[in-house]
Amino acid sequence: MTHISERESELPDTIFLQLQELAAEHKDIISLSIGEPDFKTPKPILDAAKKFMVNGTHYSPAAGRTDLRQAIAQKLRKENKISADWENVIVTAGSQQGLMAALLATVDPTEEVVMTSPGYLGYLPTVELANGVPVFVRLNENDGWQINPDEIKKKITKKTVAIIVNTPANPTGTVLRKKILEEISDIAIQNNIYIFSDEAYEKIIYGGAKHISIGSLNGMDEHVVTFNTFSKTYAMCGFRLGYMQGPKEFVNAVSKVHHFMEICAPHTSQLAGLAALKLPNKYVNTMVREYDRRRKLIIKRLNEISLKTVNPEGTFYALADISEFSNSSVKFAKDLIKKARVACVPGTEFGPYGEGLVRFSYANDYDMIKKAMDRIGKALRRGP
Repeated sequence: MTHISERESELPDTIFLQLQELAAEHKDIISLSIGEPDFKTPKPILDAAKKFMVNGTHYSPAAGRTDLRQAIAQKLRKENKISADWENVIVTAGSQQGLMAALLATVDPTEEVVMTSPGYLGYLPTVELANGVPVFVRLNENDGWQINPDEIKKKITKKTVAIIVNTPANPTGTVLRKKILEEISDIAIQNNIYIFSDEAYEKIIYGGAKHISIGSLNGMDEHVVTFNTFSKTYAMCGFRLGYMQGPKEFVNAVSKVHHFMEICAPHTSQLAGLAALKLPNKYVNTMVREYDRRRKLIIKRLNEISLKTVNPEGTFYALADISEFSNSSVKFAKDLIKKARVACVPGTEFGPYGEGLVRFSYANDYDMIKKAMDRIGKALRRGP
């Protein structure tokens, strides 16, 4: 007998895993789909992990090692301008697990969480697993995918618990402007709700763009929970290490949920995280410079192929408009695998307003991206 919960059966189907399996069947497929740095984890971090593993690993306190929490709080104060106390920091198994724990601690059945679409594919199912109701704000390509705070206001009800903000944003690459963040802050204060700020790509930004943590703005200490991860900045995806910081009462509540979810974040990963926070900037800057080189290539080529793409200011994603070629992003993505041997992510993965778009990741070798663009241009009979 098999019994599956109603909660699981109501989760949205994802085509992404099916496309990954299809891509894996053909070794000549170039993947521009997965959101994972293609760089090797910096050597000082790996060396630190090896050193600690020799002596064995143990449980840490549920909220994380004190020395790591102190280092994170110091980083938040110095780099993000957030007034952070180390006791208000929880170390998690990646920011996704942190968000899950936060939602379980704050959302009761039928309560609402406002988020954007196109937006990160993990938000919707995480809210639904917490028995909450996701409420979507539509982003507009003509606005450079920036959030319109007036649209958020329209979605706020008595059941609203939180607004999820993601900057730099996956999949749009948008870095939210300070004025917009200030207006969202005002909405949170006026309605006495949380802002869950996902800042996973905070250091992967280009040109004149500037990342601002919404938690650094005046009056936001009691309203903002900041989530971050070591995965993107330090190419540490497999270490599964992240953190959250927020108001004391909130953190105390989440600590209980967090403990029963995973006991603690991986101990060796926490020690590697300490090494990561001590890294000189050259390691991150080298990765970002290369991402920027690839960004310029892929945006130029996509637009030449008539896959209209807004120039991303952050992350390593390009969100392309496929309306000139298809009215189904799933069909377009499947055809691209078959005809061009290139994998991308259909926009339907990014919420109800993602149709008509596909996401390309440029976390891949420059020459492979160039080759992928050549294949796509040929398959669509466009471009040089």
